[in-house]
Amino acid sequence: MSVAARSPRRARKSELDHALTQMKSVFTLTGLFSCAINIMLLASPLYMLQVYDRVLTTGRIETLVLLTILMAGALIVFGLLDALRGIIGARTAIWLGAELSPPLLAGGVRARLVGDGAGAQPLRDLFQCQSFLASPIFSALFDAPWTVAYLAMIWLLHPTLGLFATGGALFIVLVGILNEIVTRNATRDAGNAQIVAMQNAEMMIRNAEAVRAMGMMPSLMKRWGQINDSYMLSSLTASERGAMVLGLAKFARYLVQSAMLGIGAYLVITGTTTGGSMIASSILLGRMLAPVEQIMGSWRTIGATRLAYARLKSRLQDVPPEAERTRLPRPYGHVSVEKLSYTAPGSKKPVLQNVSFKLIPGEALAVIGPSAGGKSTLCRLLAGVLTPTEGVIRLDGTDLQHWRNEQLGAAIGYLPQDVELFAGSVRDNVARMQEAEDGEIVRAAMLAHAHELIQRLPQGYETPIGDSGSRLSGGQRQRVGLARAVFGSPQLIILDEPNANLDQAGENALSATVRDLKEAGAALLIVGHRPSTLAQADRLLLLKDGRVELYGTREDVIGRLRLASPETPRALAVPPEADEEDEIDDQPEKLTLTNGQ
Repeated sequence: MSVAARSPRRARKSELDHALTQMKSVFTLTGLFSCAINIMLLASPLYMLQVYDRVLTTGRIETLVLLTILMAGALIVFGLLDALRGIIGARTAIWLGAELSPPLLAGGVRARLVGDGAGAQPLRDLFQCQSFLASPIFSALFDAPWTVAYLAMIWLLHPTLGLFATGGALFIVLVGILNEIVTRNATRDAGNAQIVAMQNAEMMIRNAEAVRAMGMMPSLMKRWGQINDSYMLSSLTASERGAMVLGLAKFARYLVQSAMLGIGAYLVITGTTTGGSMIASSILLGRMLAPVEQIMGSWRTIGATRLAYARLKSRLQDVPPEAERTRLPRPYGHVSVEKLSYTAPGSKKPVLQNVSFKLIPGEALAVIGPSAGGKSTLCRLLAGVLTPTEGVIRLDGTDLQHWRNEQLGAAIGYLPQDVELFAGSVRDNVARMQEAEDGEIVRAAMLAHAHELIQRLPQGYETPIGDSGSRLSGGQRQRVGLARAVFGSPQLIILDEPNANLDQAGENALSATVRDLKEAGAALLIVGHRPSTLAQADRLLLLKDGRVELYGTREDVIGRLRLASPETPRALAVPPEADEEDEIDDQPEKLTLTNGQ
């Protein structure tokens, strides 16, 4: 379910509205530049008018030289102003990107957490708008209103020429309206299909291993091909229709310009106008129609930008910015979960219901239970990734939602079930993509007992790991992810199946890390079933169907499990001599115990 579907639209100004308000001065300045540019362009028709009607009749060379100097000066000013106008558009595009990229990226991350599938599309929409601002089409829109001024000047030269120019201009405008009508839907459909095609292509590339290993390429290519065919068909339809209309517009323009000379010649022959007026009116007509033709030739770009702008406006309106929060003292790691419930967006069945427990610094809580019991969801809620539907999670007595995001991130170490690393080096990932001292990074790796493993990589800490850590094995990614989780000495460490991809050496390193973190005073929540994990736990919490079945000290919970089911494996007792290769048999779904029993 998208954020837009969850949240009622509120009457508030988005970042885009604020940006447009600040850009009003830019639009005003661009308009003034366009005014000056078009005034300078009048130099050419006025020059021709004076040359034909004054210089040729009087034969005065000094007049010709003076007119030529004035015309050249006006065109120099025109060139400078046009260059400055283009620079203004380019700088405005850069400024807009700097203003909107951060909120769009942050909003995209927040929207993704609640199941929104837009991905990076808002950023692509922003790039489309930036490209438009930096293009000549943006300037042409400011030149278009001057068609009225040029038309008025043609009327001043001769009413018959003005009448003909008006008819030609109206015909070309009607052709432009026709272009909008016949291409609008096809352009919109092509844009939507392209977005879906790109999202599917990114999904295939992101899951390259599964696609290759299970031979899914042909079927996925077929599905992607169907979507891409829809995009290409809509794009072709829009292009073909636009090309036919544009051809009609060009035909009309050249016909009108040629006919203008013919009518002017007739008026000169009949003695009702001069040769200078004939040439000047032809130049004015060409200048009048130039921005109109440029806009029509770029109509698909204008349509794509209009759709991108609409999506941007909707996105920034639907995903509000983070609320301002007071900076609080660094937490110690006291966690209190009170009647916590969570229902996924678009679902009616709760994933977690009425979960309550406490966690103190220096203590480890192991969460166990059958699959789909809500363990990973609990981890994500504690990490602040998800927002509770009901209940509250407190860190040092303060609701998790009241902490500033950067403070909460520094106070929490999170190792998700599926470890996602970022393109860059091992060093970058351990440091959470921040600028950090070498000592801090090595200290985190040593605390995670991953220093030796990292040193054995080809370039040590500087080893590039590829997209999503593709150059590392599953176990290596897990251990680098653990080093990242403990970087900066966070007070709350959340480990979701931290030993899923570890060998025996990795298991031993994890156990040592948990022990060291407890001694350092960190609070730990660990999801796992292996004896090596449970051996370090002070308390156990058994989740089943999103509810707490059992909660208490490790010995108490294990004793009650054995009373309920004598077949509970001995591994639950976690004696020192326990076989660490055994795993807990997830039998709690057979229990009928409830809290308090």
